[in-house]
Amino acid sequence: MTQYLISLYHPDGPIPPPEVLEPVMRKIQALNDEMKTAGVWVFAAGLHPPTTATVLRATENGEIATTDGPYLEGKEHLGGFTIVEVPDLDAALDWGRRVAEITYLPVEVRPFQGVEDPSCVP
Repeated sequence: MTQYLISLYHPDGPIPPPEVLEPVMRKIQALNDEMKTAGVWVFAAGLHPPTTATVLRATENGEIATTDGPYLEGKEHLGGFTIVEVPDLDAALDWGRRVAEITYLPVEVRPFQGVEDPSCVP
């Protein structure tokens, strides 16, 4: 079994109004419950807007520079994620498709590096 990160990318801008957001959140919670029942759910969370981020950078003189985020400026940002533990990429993509169908947001699915897959260990 491999763990996969299912990332949701939100457009920058205001949060949708409750009448738009609440039905989506209900469907996502139902999908999380389905993942738990299937035994594949590991963890899920939403993130605060990128304006709340703090970026840390090591400098050549050994100091750590701290700046307000986000790290990258863009039209979209990581808004939330789910971690699943499934047998293979196809199974992870099936769950990722379900997230995309509910949210209509871009979804990225990536495996975690680990000892289960020696080709992923640096």
